[in-house]
Formats: sequence, C-alpha cells, structure tokens
Amino acid sequence: MLLSNPALVNNFHIKKEDPPDPRVSTVTPATISFFRDMGAWKFVQHHRHAYFDKMQVWDYTGLGYTKYNARDVDADVLGCVVENKVLHKSLLLCIQDTDFQKTIYSSRLSSITFPSKSSMPSSSGTSSSACGSSARLELDNGNSIYAKLVVGADGSKSCVRELARIQTTGWRYSQSAIICTVEHAEENYCAWQRFLPNGPIALLPIGENFSNIVWTMDPKESVDRNSMSEDDFVKAVNHALDSGYGPHPQSKLFEGGNLFSWFKADVPSTHEGFEVPPKVTKLASQRLAFPLSLMHANSYASKRLVLVGDAAHTVHPLAGQGVNMGFADALSLSKVIAEGVAVGFDIGEVTLLKKYESERRTANITMMAVLDGFQKAYSVDFMPINVLRALAFNGAQYISPLKRKIISYASGNQSLPFFT
Repeated sequence: MLLSNPALVNNFHIKKEDPPDPRVSTVTPATISFFRDMGAWKFVQHHRHAYFDKMQVWDYTGLGYTKYNARDVDADVLGCVVENKVLHKSLLLCIQDTDFQKTIYSSRLSSITFPSKSSMPSSSGTSSSACGSSARLELDNGNSIYAKLVVGADGSKSCVRELARIQTTGWRYSQSAIICTVEHAEENYCAWQRFLPNGPIALLPIGENFSNIVWTMDPKESVDRNSMSEDDFVKAVNHALDSGYGPHPQSKLFEGGNLFSWFKADVPSTHEGFEVPPKVTKLASQRLAFPLSLMHANSYASKRLVLVGDAAHTVHPLAGQGVNMGFADALSLSKVIAEGVAVGFDIGEVTLLKKYESERRTANITMMAVLDGFQKAYSVDFMPINVLRALAFNGAQYISPLKRKIISYASGNQSLPFFT
C-alpha cells in the first residue's frame, strides 16, 4: 500500500480540543453500513461527527421548498457528517487493526510497468515468473514493488490514472466552492441547502456547536468572499441562509387543495413548515476555495489495474455524493475480488475487473447525470424555469411515494426515484 499523506504516514493524533477540519464528507447510511462491516466506524465514533435526521432544501425565489425526515422511510438518520481527517485516520486504524500481512510505503509512485510475455528480474527474491505476471511499481526512493492488482484510489489528479494513460471526459463548471467551519450558539441537527442565483449554499452539522459551510458561486465572487473580513463573511453567510436574494417559501403556496391534493400526504414531514436555519455566530476555521468540475474516466479497469473513487470520477458537490460514490466503488470491487478468489480467479484478470466496471460505471454515470442536471437547472434565472423548479420542489415535498424514493436513492439505494 502506497500512502504519501504526511499526516497519516507520521501517525498523527486527533485531539478532542482540535478545531474542526473545514474538509468534511457527508456519508450516507449505505456508507456507514460499509464502514461498520469493515470495522472502521468504531474509530469514527471516537471523534467528532454528527448524525442528522432532517434535511431542508429550498431556493431563493420563495416559490418552493422540500423537507426530508428520516422517519419518512422508517430510518433513524439520513446521514452523518465527518471530518475528512477522521475518515482517513479511521480507515488507516482499521487496516492496522487487521491480522493480514500488509506493508505501508510512504514513498510516491514514479512509474508503472504492466506485465508482458517476457519475465522480469527481481531484486527482492521474488521468482521471475511471479514478477513477470505482476505490475511493477517504481517508487521515488529507487525501490520497486510488484503487485497482482494496482488499485488507483489517489484522487481526482490520480497519478495512477495518468501513468496508465487512461483518458477522461468532462468539463469545468463556471463555479468555485468556498468551504469552512462556522459556529452557532447551540447545536445543529439538520442539513440545510438553499439554491441561490450563483449556486447552492449548504450548512451541515458536524458536532458540538459547529457546522460546515459549502458555498458554491462564480469564481470572481469566491475571490471576493474569501478576502472578506471574518465579520463580513459571517454576515454574508447569514444573509444567504435567511431572506437574502429573495423571500422565505410559503408552506401553503402549492399545497392548497389544488395541484397536489390528489396525492395522499401520509409522510410526516409533508406537514412540517419551512424553518430558518440557525444563525451563524462566528467563523471557526480558515476558508478554502477550489474550482468545480465534472470528470469521468473512459475506463475503470484493465489488466492488473483498476480505478476507484475520485480517480475514476468527480462530481459537483451540491448533494455531497462524491465520497459515497467512491465508497460504493470500493464495496463493489471488494465483492468482485472476493467472488473471483472463491472460484480461483486471478484478481488482476481483466475479465474479472470488468465486472466491477460494468456495475459501477452505470451507477456513477446515472448519479453524475442527476447532479449535472441540477447544476444546469439552477444556472438559469428565468421565471418559467423558476416555476418549473418550484413545482419539482413541492412535488418532492407533497407526493409521498416520490419523497420516499428520493430519500432512499440519496441514502445509497441505487434505484432511481422516477423509474421504480
């Protein structure tokens, strides 16, 4: 295993009194189950994290909103927000806690040579035939290692993907995101997201009296917001999460006995009115800004090589699904490998790895299309479009079967809400 993150390599410790990391992930119930099954969630629970059982989504026009509640689908939570450093540390501790043989290399990858018909010599005592059927990885410290399977899980700027010469398809959005941690007077238990003219702003609970901000906007605005004083930035956040840019939605605007009355409103949160998010009192971390893009690898798998997570795909952060797509990749790959080993397959054989690619490529492209569609729908400020978006919001609020399907899909169920 190659691990070049300095903090993880140096076995850093997370202290309770440490300020929250502005980099967080919203993990779905499906991802939480995956962590529990592998034994990593117990380490997450030792550190700051925040479950949420409600989510409110609305837009700046005041025409519509929707509210999701875990009890709508007989669940305890809709998700959990965890600092990225906690996820990283928990996964590393999980690996170190296992009995199987493992070696963690702190060096960086320089090159990959994939097997050919001729065998390769080995300086480590490995037989030439074994080396000849393995990928050879050259490290920046001059050493080389051999692997039956190389898993590229090294992020959107994947070195593994680049060295394997796998092409990608995608585009940059004309948006950037600012992320940071903020503080409230009391603890927040709801995930909030408001769509503004230049992009959504999300307020996500992360435990104690802290929440995380993910604010999408055009690049120039992100520069201006990032250079504001802390007081002015806090005022801007509260303005964006309250009545700035437009009025609060009216709960009865579409509900009235007309458009949605012929659907039975038997979901509890259907009857919950619009709420104003908790007021932000101070900035609790540095502000980080980064450009947004969509990227998809043209191939996930070849002989001795497979890509997972952001190395294979990146998406707009508006629904917090990127990390969950990556963990779903990892779960799928682990099952494919386990099934292959059970029947005597070579784990690096392309026919086996293509099973993983086939399963995850379809699911990932579907999610990417949904998120890209949302991004494009909210890139237009035109009254007829605004009304259509409001109808979609209120349909998701008042049509009980649709609401359940949306919650289920966002929680990790791969069934699309409109087609099942």
